[in-house]
Parts: sequence; C-alpha cells; structure tokens
Amino acid sequence: GDIVLLAKPVTLTEGDRVTLTTDVPVATDGTSKPEKLLYAVSLPPVHGQIEHINYPGVPISSYSQLDVVAQKVSDVHNNSHGASKEALR
Repeated sequence: GDIVLLAKPVTLTEGDRVTLTTDVPVATDGTSKPEKLLYAVSLPPVHGQIEHINYPGVPISSYSQLDVVAQKVSDVHNNSHGASKEALR
C-alpha cells in the first residue's frame, strides 16, 4: 500500500535532547499494523545523532514505530559550536 509520513519539525539548540513521540513522525502504510512500521534515518542530523535511549551515545540508523510509541528514540544535538540550532526533518 501507499505510505504516508507526516513529520512536524523539531528544532534543537546546542546540547538539547528531544525524545521523538508520535506527534513528530506519524506514518501509515494503509494496513492495520502500524506497530510493524520501520523508519530509516536517510539523512542523519549534521550536528548530532539519533539514539535509542537504552544505548546513549550510539547513533542508530533505523527504529520502529513501537520505539516511538515507547518514547525510546531521541535526537541529540552534539554541542557543535557554530551550530546553535538544528532542525530534525
């Protein structure tokens, strides 16, 4: 089926950590099993990384809808000087 992804922009300032919730990435693939959705990080943050909260400091390249529902995925700004703000899209 068709996949629809709606994402609200999240802006981080230097040193911030934002936990992704179902308000940020909202996806549907037309099935009755949204818990089976997987997200791939195709463009990682330039000044930080996407992390699973159980493994802080380790960047991840994919996560599931169940991870988002459980609030286990964060976008972490790496304190890069000269990059006071970054937006997750």
